[in-house]
Amino acid sequence: MLSRIGTALAAGVALLVVYQLYVGGNALLAAACAGSLGLAFFVYTARRAYTYRYLFPGLAGIAIFVVLPLAYTVWIGFTNYSAKNLLTFERATEVLLGEVYLRDTVRYQFTLHASGSGYRIVLRTDDDEPAETGSDPDPGAPNEPAATGSAAATGSAATGSAATGSAATGSAATGSAATGSGSAPAPQAPRRPTAFVTPVLPLTGTAVQRVKVVPLADSGFAPGDDLPLKDVIAHRDALKAITAQFPDGTAAAMASLREFTPYEALYLRNPDGTLTNQKTQERLTPSFTTGFYATAAGQPVEPGFRVVVGGSNYARVFTDAKFRGPFLRVFAWTVVFAGLSVLLTAGLGMLLAELLQLEGLRFAGLYRVLLFLPYAVPGFISILVFKGLFNRNFGEINLILETLIGIRPDWTGDALLARLMILIVNTWLGYPYFMLMCMGLQKSIPHDLYEASAIAGAGPLTNFFQITWPLIKKPLTPLLVASFAFNFNNFVLIFLLTKGKPDFLDTIAPAGETDLLVTYTYRTAFDDHSFGMAAAISTIIFVMVAILSVVNLRLSKAAASDRR
Repeated sequence: MLSRIGTALAAGVALLVVYQLYVGGNALLAAACAGSLGLAFFVYTARRAYTYRYLFPGLAGIAIFVVLPLAYTVWIGFTNYSAKNLLTFERATEVLLGEVYLRDTVRYQFTLHASGSGYRIVLRTDDDEPAETGSDPDPGAPNEPAATGSAAATGSAATGSAATGSAATGSAATGSAATGSGSAPAPQAPRRPTAFVTPVLPLTGTAVQRVKVVPLADSGFAPGDDLPLKDVIAHRDALKAITAQFPDGTAAAMASLREFTPYEALYLRNPDGTLTNQKTQERLTPSFTTGFYATAAGQPVEPGFRVVVGGSNYARVFTDAKFRGPFLRVFAWTVVFAGLSVLLTAGLGMLLAELLQLEGLRFAGLYRVLLFLPYAVPGFISILVFKGLFNRNFGEINLILETLIGIRPDWTGDALLARLMILIVNTWLGYPYFMLMCMGLQKSIPHDLYEASAIAGAGPLTNFFQITWPLIKKPLTPLLVASFAFNFNNFVLIFLLTKGKPDFLDTIAPAGETDLLVTYTYRTAFDDHSFGMAAAISTIIFVMVAILSVVNLRLSKAAASDRR
């Protein structure tokens, strides 16, 4: 009974997770989770799937942490995913439609007033110029004094009665003073309202809201003393979330502690899917080849959107001069570095293993412990220590060289010296592994062979080339291949020691003389922000390493067959 209740609760939680993913717009991820969770419930509830209950966690881990990232990386390699093309088409369109521009130079000074249980915002502007009229006044007419006996109203204020908007009532003249000759004033258009007020607002939350404002003269609200600046600051977050909607359709938002700024949408969506720039009247057309909205002249407008570009990223690796030159040079150095690393570490390891096996060598156990220490210390610590030792100005290596022969090499600035430094450090880090392997393999060689060789008068070199090497060569070969594959992707060494520098001076792409393919991929992704190209290069590296792994497996099988 308890197990059924637990299963029902787990199923309910799983359905809730899938539902939330679907509601959040991740339909594909929701479907994948639904399938995975359904399979898990089947494996752990069905009797016929009982034998798979122990395999399922491991297989699920492989699928989540190996297969899924691999498939996602390969998919990104077929897209234009980059810093300029991060969004989906729908999201990029929303961003563009959300852009605004200043419609004019009007600035609204605002004041905050208490009103009942809430607050009102009063917006005022000094732009009180009247609108254009149908006729211009006669420039040659003389200026005449205003008539007496009636009050001449200016702006929106009138005597004897309240002014509404810009129209004066009673006996006030509208827009211009009446002349002493009694002539009728020139007709003028009503002034634009210069003061607006919002309805009563609680100012308690920060949710974005649009508030319609009305002319202050039409609202019936008589603002008293405005609240001090400290109250404005106290409600600043709520004020920033308010958009004032004016009667003419324009809007304004808070720009400072005393000012609202009017704005208008920069782009307008057309029925055919294009966008019109309301400021310049240019039309933007979406291009699903480049992943950008573009003007009629072909100028792309950011942000872009992700599109599938097929194999163009892979083609650019070998055809585009920006990537082809660095890629081929970095690939050549990667192969040379991996090969030399295997040769140096394996050679030094075998040499030390042979020396430690010499008869009569005193303190052999102590030597083994000391020679094993580089392998016991974490690699990143050793790399950073060597980075300090090779420092041009303060490193101990340069201090010794300057004292002995008077030179101070620039280990990180010169390409050849930087590569030599990398090989030295990598040899230091890698030789203990091969030393231990060779010592273990030597133990499997019958000691009688060395005794017979000694009777025949053979020396150490003869013993190594005629007895030791032929017998350890086959079991050691898979380890050599595995070491080559490891150094092919030795990211930590390059990143901590040189970061791929010194950079190439004749290329645009971020790449350097000491970059391996893996660090070149990293810099392409995070320095050049070209994630699609980086994914394509990663896929190519994966294929290369996969081939090495297959070769390694075949050599391992061959070695196992020979041992039988």
